Amino acid sequence: MTTDRGGLRARIDRFLAETGPAGRLARVVPLTGDASDRQYFRILFREGPSQVLAVHPGPIAFEMLPFVNVARLFAAMPVPVPAVLHHSDSLGIIALEDLGDVTLQAHVGAASPAEHDAIYREAVGFLTTIQRRGGELASPEYVPYGVAFDVEKLTWELQFFTKHFLEAYRGAAPTDPSREALAREYAVIAEELAAEPRVLCHRDYHSRNLMVHGGSLYIIDFQDARMGPDTYDLASLLRDSYADFSEAQVDQLIAFFLAKRGVADAEDRDFRRRFDVMALQRNLKALGTFGYQTTARGNTVYIQYIPRTLNYVRANLARYDRFAGLRDLLAEHLEELR
Repeated sequence: MTTDRGGLRARIDRFLAETGPAGRLARVVPLTGDASDRQYFRILFREGPSQVLAVHPGPIAFEMLPFVNVARLFAAMPVPVPAVLHHSDSLGIIALEDLGDVTLQAHVGAASPAEHDAIYREAVGFLTTIQRRGGELASPEYVPYGVAFDVEKLTWELQFFTKHFLEAYRGAAPTDPSREALAREYAVIAEELAAEPRVLCHRDYHSRNLMVHGGSLYIIDFQDARMGPDTYDLASLLRDSYADFSEAQVDQLIAFFLAKRGVADAEDRDFRRRFDVMALQRNLKALGTFGYQTTARGNTVYIQYIPRTLNYVRANLARYDRFAGLRDLLAEHLEELR
């Protein structure tokens, strides 16, 4: 790695000198970052475990960071998250436990059916812990309890799909009457989901935000946690744009989730309906993100995940008569839904 104009390497070297292990430093390896303005580096030492540095653009207030706040909440439950090893407010750097490079998405690609089922049951089990312990640990000191998926947020996400997928990515030009009709359909979905009892949600719980390390599963990218429907994270996991599931697998994992919660049969049937509505909203939002990343940021990696996500949308629109109007409106612009 070469020194950049902003003195990035100098900041890293100073951080390592201040936190102790600089004499054992072997190599600094840039990692692919997320969609934020942070940069990530793996720090390899001649002896001992590696670390990952999250390098912010400038100074930070460590105690005020949502990531730090939610990490403490999740650790108190406990569910497995990467440990924070060191930090420097002035240098804007946080050192984290290195969980390696194997996401759940990558792991299940080479897993046996039995291994696939077992690790997804573990992931679903984490969700029941987050929801149960999230209720028990509720406190104003934790950021997620002050923000929720309300009507405004859920509607914004659906409009994000219209703007960045339908219009920007697919080049659709809905008429004013079509826009008004879509807005009415979106309102029904958003109001229904926002009215459900709220639980603590990870917010982005899918196979790229779960890491397999040392034979164990860990949760990452949890800084946007908030309150929302009890179906939200499960829909993210089982209607994942990055992973394939058979309907039998989805049914079995939903049943496992409900069994962990001790749900009665009548509620079981209603939960599946609510799950499907949540999955529809979640998948439309994902398509909006893929369109935005492609057209606004020039990041084409997400194009490969669009067909799977559209398949989920098509299946849910076809499953319920109530969505016939929405299906017709979207099918005017998306041939995959016809």
